[in-house]
Amino acid sequence: MTELPSHAPALASGSEILLAEPRGFCAGVDRAIEIVERALTKFGAPIYVRHEIVHNTFVVNDLKEKGAIFIEELSDVPPGSTLIFSAHGVSKAVQTEADERGFQVFDATCPLVTKVHVEVAKLHKEGFEFIMIGHKGHPEVEGTMGQLDSGIHLVEDVADVARVQPRQTDKLALVTQTTLSMDDASEIAAAVKARFPSVREPKQQDICYATQNRQDAIKVMSPQVDVVIVVGSPTSSNSNRLREVAQKLGTASYMVDNADELQPQWLEGRSRVGLTAGASAPDVLVQAVIARLRELGAVSVRKMDGVVETMKFPLPKGLKPDAS
Repeated sequence: MTELPSHAPALASGSEILLAEPRGFCAGVDRAIEIVERALTKFGAPIYVRHEIVHNTFVVNDLKEKGAIFIEELSDVPPGSTLIFSAHGVSKAVQTEADERGFQVFDATCPLVTKVHVEVAKLHKEGFEFIMIGHKGHPEVEGTMGQLDSGIHLVEDVADVARVQPRQTDKLALVTQTTLSMDDASEIAAAVKARFPSVREPKQQDICYATQNRQDAIKVMSPQVDVVIVVGSPTSSNSNRLREVAQKLGTASYMVDNADELQPQWLEGRSRVGLTAGASAPDVLVQAVIARLRELGAVSVRKMDGVVETMKFPLPKGLKPDAS
């Protein structure tokens, strides 16, 4: 780890780290990583994974070392290989191409994303068009929009809502990316509802339980601290949203991929640091950041009270543990 220069700013004396609860891995991420690890154990390397299995540099590099090869184009996968779809989900076109190429496929799509896909397919059969709230280019959005050839209109902000032009409005349904900020999504959804009063809203909130729990924890923690550090990779949507939630509450907030990215000047004179991690960030990275904060003057760590997550998703057939 990088040595701290003797003249570098540091935390105020007696500083405390407040640890958000819950933080880090969610059930969908646990399942996705386990699918890759079990496939490697059962079939041997290499195992091919379309897109990063989850958006975390440490996790992806660890799986690469174990024999996973991450690709974007299925043409890069040799015939007869084992292929895993990432936790973000894929379009129907990708599923069809994988079938045509004859790969052995295991789907690590988060079941909460699959729930959105199932709802889209069901309502499409009933003649619905869709407005999707999400970030253009995100693999989850591409996967959900790719469930249909047409009829899903993406909106990224309130301004987009005024511009969207569905072919009809009698049967219009709303879906969202699962890793958005709840507040931002609610604001955009309200704009959709105002323009299209008869729009069908999701039966259950599309934003996943883990995203919601981590954002709720940040809202409780932010007013109690001087600065918030979020552990997560730049490509992680839910990690970015955590930093934004803290920032909007008026607390200085920063995101780091690992402990080496922590900048001492962020902490100068601060006496209480809030620490959390996105749903794709492993706890080993959080512990490394805690160690670095101790080097910079933190003397205690206090874990907040919070929701205890017990959700667990089943593995695909062919990778479940032997019943014996």
